[in-house]
Amino acid sequence: MEEELQWIQEVLTGNKQAYTHIINKYKNLLYATILRMTKNPQIAQDLVQESFIKVYHQLGKYDNKGSFSSWIYRVTINHCMDEFRKKSYQMKQVEIDEERVVDSIHPEVILLKKEKSRQLERLISTLPADERMIILLRYVNELSYEEISELVEVPLSGVRNKLHRAKKKMRETVNREGGYFYELSEGR
Repeated sequence: MEEELQWIQEVLTGNKQAYTHIINKYKNLLYATILRMTKNPQIAQDLVQESFIKVYHQLGKYDNKGSFSSWIYRVTINHCMDEFRKKSYQMKQVEIDEERVVDSIHPEVILLKKEKSRQLERLISTLPADERMIILLRYVNELSYEEISELVEVPLSGVRNKLHRAKKKMRETVNREGGYFYELSEGR
């Protein structure tokens, strides 16, 4: 955190080269998050670049009250949500890493887990962007409710409500289709 504050101060005093340290530290994290939302490497790359430009211009607004990583993440997520609304980007299906899901050597178990993964990907892709974002932050990025609340600037109760609504919508979709809903489990 001290190092980040030093970089920020250097950028604010005119040393634009110091900004490369911030970019190098956060580019992969931001790219991975946006790629999960868009499933399009080019769009994700463009959004990361735009986000870093936005962060650069808003760097003076960072108030050092929360962590810089949360702040840069929030600026990026807000930028992406604005772009999704403006350009009507459709966040495609969320790809769940099957290697993480598959932990058994029995073919039946592997098949069931892959089917569960595909079902969750499809269900998440049907949610509105704001609910999809919160589901991704909670279950893919494994952030706490408090971290999500801070990042998306929604009260803690709002985060809980959106998660509840999203899971309810997914459950209702499965019930309409006559399937079984694999409940998302709480890890934190």
